[in-house]
Amino acid sequence: MPAISFNQVGKRYPGGHEALAGVTLDVEPGEMVFLTGHSGAGKSTLLKLIPAIERPTHGVVLVNGQNVGRMRAAAIPYLRRNLGVVFQDQRLLHDRNAFENVMLPLAAAGLAPRDAAKRVRAALDKVGLLDRERSRPVALSGGEQQRLCIARAIVNRPSILLADEPTANIDADLAAEIMEMVREFNRVGVTVMIATHDLALAARFASRTVRLDHGTVAS
Repeated sequence: MPAISFNQVGKRYPGGHEALAGVTLDVEPGEMVFLTGHSGAGKSTLLKLIPAIERPTHGVVLVNGQNVGRMRAAAIPYLRRNLGVVFQDQRLLHDRNAFENVMLPLAAAGLAPRDAAKRVRAALDKVGLLDRERSRPVALSGGEQQRLCIARAIVNRPSILLADEPTANIDADLAAEIMEMVREFNRVGVTVMIATHDLALAARFASRTVRLDHGTVAS
């Protein structure tokens, strides 16, 4: 069974903008897939359909066999416990420190505080930020903020990691470091989908690339 499956999926926003049209795509467990395409091709929309941040207008989106388009609102938090998401705009809470930002998904899941703290420190250590756990996001560099987002995304030990332009607005060395970190998660069996406009970045990894063009799968 695919980890993620799109069958003739379309997404039309209010006002008539059609972000996706007839997308059919399977991602196997443990696979690493790059989504490429021009700005506005539908990459971000496609990723947002997987954790039910957006719902499809038509077609079927399955995640680990569950139809997320028909999922009740009360079931969505349980779906998201198996997903790690790195947003392009980061969405870090600037009134909380690094430790507290990474703790959020575990607190929402109701994990015991002592166990949660161990997991948070393990995730921060994995991305090289354990010594900055008391720092607020404003005190971190752009690369450190991005690594903090990855720590928050993987603290729940998700089976699927989604990343929307994870190397945007950082230099080439930091981008390579972030991508190597993501590849390490993939090597231990995490299914990874990455949206990027950087074709050279996608080409550097021996992974499948899916190109979107005006909301459809072009290649």
